[in-house]
Amino acid sequence: MDKKKAKLIFKHNYFDIIEEGDYVLCAISGKKIELQNLNYWNVELQEAYFSPIEVNERLKKQKNNFISIYCESISIDLDFLLSFFLKLR
Repeated sequence: MDKKKAKLIFKHNYFDIIEEGDYVLCAISGKKIELQNLNYWNVELQEAYFSPIEVNERLKKQKNNFISIYCESISIDLDFLLSFFLKLR
């Protein structure tokens, strides 16, 4: 019998099953996670993770994205300020 991929909605302490199935895929590694072994997920991103290793990888990516966006916004602000002050001269 073939196993079927489930569709879930992740909540803070549980998940709702939208479509019956036997497993979900890890958002980082792509590994199959049997529903009875599913322990790690992100409610905001609606992603499942195979283990704490994959959770850590996602957190690193989120942190790097935040730093990148923050640095881009600082750069834009500095460009704006520089052009503003140059116009005053």
